[in-house]
Amino acid sequence: MSILVIGGDRLGNIDKNLKGLGFTRIEHVDGRKKRHSQLNISNQMDAVLVLTDFVSHNLCKMVKDQAKDMGVKTFFSKRSWSDISKTMAR
Repeated sequence: MSILVIGGDRLGNIDKNLKGLGFTRIEHVDGRKKRHSQLNISNQMDAVLVLTDFVSHNLCKMVKDQAKDMGVKTFFSKRSWSDISKTMAR
């Protein structure tokens, strides 16, 4: 499975924990640069994780709409692993 993580300057242990959940391909975009507002989600992604405390509202909405159109599961969470694991368990 593959996941795109948007937000946060670095992932720290999040990538290791995502691998523990079965994600083999993890891509990360920090979402801070202006060009990221034109981000295109690859159709090869199985899920998108947005770290909401590090991205703008406009980027969140754009990602949500794009992922919905593509049928990709989207998770919105704060950067802490406890929040991420709770969100992904739903």
